[in-house]
Amino acid sequence: MTDMTSSARPLLNRRLAEFGTTIFAEMSALAVRTGAINLGQGFPDTDGPEEIREAAVRALRDGRGNQYPPGPGVPELRTAVAEHQRRRYDLSYDPDTEVLVTAGATEAIAASLLALLEPGDEVVALEPYYDSYAACIAMAGGKRVPVTLRPRLDGGAGFRLDLDELRDAVTDRTRLLLINTPHNPTGTVLTRAELTAIAELAVERDLLVVTDEVYEHLVFDDAAHVPLATLPGMRERTITIGSSGKTFSFTGWKVGWVTAAPGLVAAVRSAKQFLTYVSAGPFQYAVAEALALPDSYFSAFREDMRAKRDLLAAGLAEAGFEVFRPAGTYFITTDIRPLGESDGFAFCRALPERAGVVAIPNAVFYDHREEGAPFVRFAFCKQTSVLEEAVRRLKALAG
Repeated sequence: MTDMTSSARPLLNRRLAEFGTTIFAEMSALAVRTGAINLGQGFPDTDGPEEIREAAVRALRDGRGNQYPPGPGVPELRTAVAEHQRRRYDLSYDPDTEVLVTAGATEAIAASLLALLEPGDEVVALEPYYDSYAACIAMAGGKRVPVTLRPRLDGGAGFRLDLDELRDAVTDRTRLLLINTPHNPTGTVLTRAELTAIAELAVERDLLVVTDEVYEHLVFDDAAHVPLATLPGMRERTITIGSSGKTFSFTGWKVGWVTAAPGLVAAVRSAKQFLTYVSAGPFQYAVAEALALPDSYFSAFREDMRAKRDLLAAGLAEAGFEVFRPAGTYFITTDIRPLGESDGFAFCRALPERAGVVAIPNAVFYDHREEGAPFVRFAFCKQTSVLEEAVRRLKALAG
């Protein structure tokens, strides 16, 4: 067989040349190979509610969704998403024209950027950012412009957004803002004041906004999630992305959605139909039932994750890390410099052997990797006993 890699032209197109195997695949494989506890990739180690699993089984047995579901998503789920937005945030969406079901939030992001960007359009995104953002911007031919969240210098916890830096990043070539709150990986939850400033900038410069809100139900302490679409002038220019995976602990089902004005949904649907067209038929019916769970489910879920956050945060501090306690998501960002380390990649690749734990180097989420070099992310969406064992192992780093 001819080895096509001998071609003078690289097989992978230049837009994607910088993207190889994701760090999540590498570190998860390292966890398997070493038997380490995987606190790297953000997936729970237990399934979500039993009644929702049974709803999926019931749909399978009843023949609902076993063939192609409607392109926009099954009506039951689109209605449930619209009702969720109305009940939670007083946002009114027409389930027929303003809701689109996607193969997880990742496809929602990809379809949005592919639909809305022309080659050369600039996308301002909050750095560090989930690695698929950069890849999707590249596939769409856009140019990413990072605005970096940095550790607070005023003694407060977590990372902060410099609104002046955000404003300065917008040029005449800027097409859209890509916003993520609650923010992965830093755990920052943008405040109403910050979101208001973002909204005013978007209106002033006539920008579209894609907002990734998949961790909307995971906010802790005094933080509150404020959907950008609720602010003046934003409903008609905002594509809001949600997902069932993070809220209901069924990440393998890959059921996400977009809510937006009809013209924006139609544009995103035009791209989405040539990606997966449809997916997860029976699971869509189950997620529709999940979105109708009582408030007690969401409260208990949030409190369980808060307790796990506190457990892991305390253990990491005892092990010698500087810990940035997250206000949202199920990730903790740490600084390894108090441990005498400065290279997150080297640290994470050695950590399974040193302490039997896997983490993710935050540098993969930065354009300029030196900016994120000393930061390492841990996931706490695991069983309490697993986190307790991870904490016990990590304490070996303290000597």
